[in-house]
Amino acid sequence: MDKAQITILQEQIMERMDLSKQLSGEEIREMIDKQLMAEGKRRYLELAVREKIRKDIFHSIRQLGILQELIENPEITEIMVNGTEGIFIERFGKLEQADFSFESADKLKQVIWQITAGCNRVVNEASPIVDARLPDGARVNVVLDPIALNGPILTIRRFPKEPITMEKLVEMGSVLPECRDYLMKKVMEGCNILVSGGTGSGKTTFLNVLSRYIPASERVITIEDSAELQLKGIPNLVRMETRNANVEGCREITIRDLIRAALRMRPDRIIVGEVRGKEAVDMLQSVNVGHSAMTTVHANSVRDVVSRLETMVLMGMEMPIMAIRKQIAAGFDVMVHLGRLKDGRRCVMEIAEPAEVCEGEVKMKTKYRFEGQGAMRGAKGKRQEG
Repeated sequence: MDKAQITILQEQIMERMDLSKQLSGEEIREMIDKQLMAEGKRRYLELAVREKIRKDIFHSIRQLGILQELIENPEITEIMVNGTEGIFIERFGKLEQADFSFESADKLKQVIWQITAGCNRVVNEASPIVDARLPDGARVNVVLDPIALNGPILTIRRFPKEPITMEKLVEMGSVLPECRDYLMKKVMEGCNILVSGGTGSGKTTFLNVLSRYIPASERVITIEDSAELQLKGIPNLVRMETRNANVEGCREITIRDLIRAALRMRPDRIIVGEVRGKEAVDMLQSVNVGHSAMTTVHANSVRDVVSRLETMVLMGMEMPIMAIRKQIAAGFDVMVHLGRLKDGRRCVMEIAEPAEVCEGEVKMKTKYRFEGQGAMRGAKGKRQEG
């Protein structure tokens, strides 16, 4: 059978299926098999053709098309769709190309619209870049053409169903036991902690891990662009998410808006998923007036965090550089930098405490620093005492 005949047969089989009820994946497969068996009595179907039809119909019904099996695979942590040119996945920290791709940009757009519609996000020519999430918490980023020159781009970052614990990170060699003890103490004391790292270094995951040590008696408020944090064991938890402006006239709600709202909610601790722009002004002010906070930022090192924060603060307001540096040094107690090794493993590269502004620079007191290919050691080979 050629491609056109297979497509026609798929459509005929789907027309005969009763899809009016909510069905589980197994029930859908059983229904497809029943129809294929009936079709097989009327004409000969090669095994390869039968399997292709079975898979394509299942994916069409489940609405995420050919991505469904990737999303359901627990080994895959990232899915990258480069238009119709190819699909790449990250498995165990390594990138590889899938042996299939979308047949057309239209089919890919249908999947994208299905995802964004399910989380009240709109993506179109007027708003071609959107962040969203799947029901299981997976992070989704979409960039449509013509902004994306090689067709619609879809990136899905998945998180483990069972949140990673600090003990698991220690077991994997990502964190030393003494690092764990130090960070646990700092979180329980209500210190202001900033986690930095590059894209895919595990900042959100690490923030989740640290949140396990927040005392259950605290009132905690989380603020995110796309809700990903999975805080457990905190009864007094308030979760807030930004909102884009929409065609109905609802105005945009930004991270800045939510930080300001959170400060009026009597928080014990504010957790901001990521600081990436003008909201750095409000974040810095909140940590300097007695509020306990935790957040993440994109940066290449602990020392790079300072210049990144300076740039973001200046995006929001005019302020002398020295004043910004003094607020950074006074506001944040601990900075943790994450990175990825060549083998794909994520680990803590450095832990430092901003000490003071000396000769115009924020001086850092290094507590731990990763050295070598397989071990993490304190500065100069041991922990430095403050």
